[in-house]
Parts: sequence; structure tokens; C-alpha cells
Amino acid sequence: MADDQTTLSEMKQLMADFVAERNWEQFHDAKNLSACIAIEAAELMEHFQWTHSDAVAKIQNDEKTMGEITEEVADVFAYLLSFATTMGIDLSDALRDKMVKNAKKYPADKFYGKFRL
Repeated sequence: MADDQTTLSEMKQLMADFVAERNWEQFHDAKNLSACIAIEAAELMEHFQWTHSDAVAKIQNDEKTMGEITEEVADVFAYLLSFATTMGIDLSDALRDKMVKNAKKYPADKFYGKFRL
């Protein structure tokens, strides 16, 4: 099912079931999962290392590379879901709260088209 047909709860449950079926809860503590997120994010970054921003379109048109990038994104997301489950974090609430803070910190009227003042 696509993003617009799947809830975060369903994704968190999918990961929880996968972990439980393998008795991996013993390894999925906050420290290990946070390290896994960072490691997988670094693997994602490797696909763009030494690449100029104007070359991203070429990457997007390369089926093999996009497959590898998609897998790395899935790895980051999987570990993030497990981390949130382990720590009791509601991802929807967390993102909404963070976006409220970001909107105050970076008001659109002052930051429109800019990343700093």
C-alpha cells in the first residue's frame, strides 16, 4: 500500500512484528537503534558524496541507484520506527510539535527564499 493508504501505526506494527518474530527486542534499545539510524543515514549520504546538486536529476533517472537509495531510506525509516516504538514516541505528535517550533523560529515572512537572515 502507498503512503496515502498506510498509517504510521501500521508501519510501527510492521516493524514491531518483524523484530518480535526474530526475538530482536533484546538488541533494540535506544542506544543501538540511534546508532543504526545514523549508520543507515550515512549509507544514504554515500550515494550523494562528491556529487554536485545539479547532478541529482541524473541520479533520479538511474534505476539501479534509485533502488539502492530507496533501500537506504527504508532502512533509516525502519530503524526510526523501531526507535520511536522503543522510546514511546508518537511520531505524528513529535513532528507536529516540532513544526510549530520551527514556524516560530523561522517565520515565513522573514525566511521566504532564505535559509538565514
